[in-house]
Amino acid sequence: MTAAELKKLDASELQKKLADLKEELFNLRLQLAINQLENPMRISAVKKDIARVSTVLRQIELEAQKA
Repeated sequence: MTAAELKKLDASELQKKLADLKEELFNLRLQLAINQLENPMRISAVKKDIARVSTVLRQIELEAQKA
């Protein structure tokens, strides 16, 4: 998911997306630990998505403080 797509979402949708991504990362790490992970690159992709969502949430928070 790109940053432009994330900026179109509101804060509650972003919070839900963040929770879903964190759960997916947990499951991927669990699969990695028991050697059932088919695509190890998915872990880094999910981490980057988490960072993108967190950044957009922070931008929304800072904009709210300015207003």
